[in-house]
Amino acid sequence: MESANEAVRAVARGLVSATGCGQVLAAFLELGQPDLESAADELVAGGADRLVVIPYFLTLGLHMERDLPRLVDAVTSRHPGVRVDVTAPLHGHPALLTILADRFRTAG
Repeated sequence: MESANEAVRAVARGLVSATGCGQVLAAFLELGQPDLESAADELVAGGADRLVVIPYFLTLGLHMERDLPRLVDAVTSRHPGVRVDVTAPLHGHPALLTILADRFRTAG
């Protein structure tokens, strides 16, 4: 499981250079650290006044419908002066078809 979490952390590091954002942290809903609240605490302590949560999920499931809204509410309550935006998950993004087609073409 830790190798999968490290892969997510690598994506977060790549997002820094792709977006020019100085602070990007991977946060986990379960089985990984930091959790969302701890990551938010660290970013706010570092001066962030806006947090953008990008759910790294392919589908809309219980995490998106139940867990994430509850955690975002907790972060918002904990940091009332900080704007928290949550994007749509990866589900439905047109680039996914491009990625899947690329994987198909390069198979075996």
